[in-house]
Amino acid sequence: MPTPTRQTSRKPLAFGAAVVLAAGLLGFVSYRATAPDGTASGTTAVGTTSEPDADMYAELAELARRDAGDKLAQGRTDAPVVLIEYADFMCGYCGKFARDTEPVLIKKYVADGTLRIEWRNFPIFGKESEAAARASWAAGQQDRFWAFHRAAYAEGAKEKGFGKDRLKALAQQAGVKDLDRFVRDTDSKAAADAVGEDQEQAYGIGATSTPSFLINGRPVAGAQPMAVFTQAIEAAAAEAANVGSAGDPAK
Repeated sequence: MPTPTRQTSRKPLAFGAAVVLAAGLLGFVSYRATAPDGTASGTTAVGTTSEPDADMYAELAELARRDAGDKLAQGRTDAPVVLIEYADFMCGYCGKFARDTEPVLIKKYVADGTLRIEWRNFPIFGKESEAAARASWAAGQQDRFWAFHRAAYAEGAKEKGFGKDRLKALAQQAGVKDLDRFVRDTDSKAAADAVGEDQEQAYGIGATSTPSFLINGRPVAGAQPMAVFTQAIEAAAAEAANVGSAGDPAK
């Protein structure tokens, strides 16, 4: 998915120095993942432990909310690994990840308590992107975010657009019971604020394209092959286990 021009009116969030340093890396791997020379499929666009500044990812890991009431997340709040996904419903590569990769990660890692997935709305392709983002948040208020997510990312769904009637139809398909409330929530200030907060966080860490991910603070850019995600998740889980063992005198 082409990288959009960043809005000059946006101001970076007041993150710490580690996040500022890591922002440059996430911007770089975002470029590598969407580079015009076709390197996306052959490039492991991920920050690895071999980098000299690996410790700075600890601050990025703190962006995980681990909030039991988060309607746009799934998995245990105490999971050793948190994958934060910054994505746009108009993004074809996001759809590919949602259809081909995410269900496998959920079955393999979320189900056994290893992984938590936290969604961040990152609408960067215009008004319909923003409308779909607000609608997904509204569906979440009735505990139907992930069902809406599946419907919106179904094969061919984005080609139908995300106008008001289409969003309402997707909500109905997702099992949202109170459609009048859904419409009100979609148009609410609360929805706009929630989407804006996610969007600003993405810009603040240097994300320039969708999908972008943080796995325990380490950036992964693009709809990478399954092996990239499994390697990153398993490495993060092993690292978390090692940290836990080091802090436990009984081990």
